[in-house]
Amino acid sequence: MKPSLSCEQQVALMMQRGLVVDDTSACAEFLAANNYYRFSGYARYYQRAPHLGDDSFVPGSTFDEIRAVYDADEQLRARLAVPLARIELMLRAHVARVIADEHGAYGRFLEEDFYTDVGDREPTVELCRRDIDRSKDRHILRYREDTAGDRAEYSRLPVWSAVEAWSFGTLSKAIERGAGGTLVDAVAGSIGIAKAGLAYRVRSLVYLRNRCAHHSRLWHHSVLDAGPTPNNVRKQAKRRAGQFEPRSVLDVIASLDDMLTRGKAADPLLPDLVTEHRSNAAFWEGLVRPQSPRDHACASL
Repeated sequence: MKPSLSCEQQVALMMQRGLVVDDTSACAEFLAANNYYRFSGYARYYQRAPHLGDDSFVPGSTFDEIRAVYDADEQLRARLAVPLARIELMLRAHVARVIADEHGAYGRFLEEDFYTDVGDREPTVELCRRDIDRSKDRHILRYREDTAGDRAEYSRLPVWSAVEAWSFGTLSKAIERGAGGTLVDAVAGSIGIAKAGLAYRVRSLVYLRNRCAHHSRLWHHSVLDAGPTPNNVRKQAKRRAGQFEPRSVLDVIASLDDMLTRGKAADPLLPDLVTEHRSNAAFWEGLVRPQSPRDHACASL
């Protein structure tokens, strides 16, 4: 059991382990505002072998340089908030339009056999209904009809209202599984993007949005739900940003840029990131070649 330490004691512990801290008061204030445990996720890449119990810092490591990476990561999450919101809204609009035009605006999208579910996972229609049930928005409440049973009736609810109540995760599953698996191709055609792999690309955007929303680290993070970014999109991104690995956050951003620009929803983000961050070698290296602390071998230093 580890003892609880004050922020000042946390600073002293890091200095004892070899971290150079020029302003101990500023460091303690930073930890009080950001949490030592969160900061330690970045600090591990400046320690000798934390996975083996050696938490000593590589000689010359400073609090200021680790905080610079931490701040750059925070800024990247903030920069991603707007384009991720725009792609979500764009997908809602096209899903609603495709369903209304091809399957009818009422009822069908809340029938169980509208979706092709996978294994023993919760039926997609239940996810859709649960999100709608939770909504307190007037555009949902006006169509909600109470029945004798426990389940509300939504026969008069139009799909363009329903999609506004769905979470991004539910929307992603509806795209992937809707209309016997044909909804995803219809949505791709409506936006004007490649049909192949779209469901997985959307899933990777949901994954990235959730990490940003929960303030999770993007630097040196290998994306678990990495979508199959089209080869032409990836090649174009690498001409602009240099080489990066398939599970890099930059790969998901390249996919995001492609979808946004083809849907005429926003300008690409990657060119700005290249301009802003290539000079920051440690931060950029952690984006293009994400590694675990045990594998990095101080490569980012």
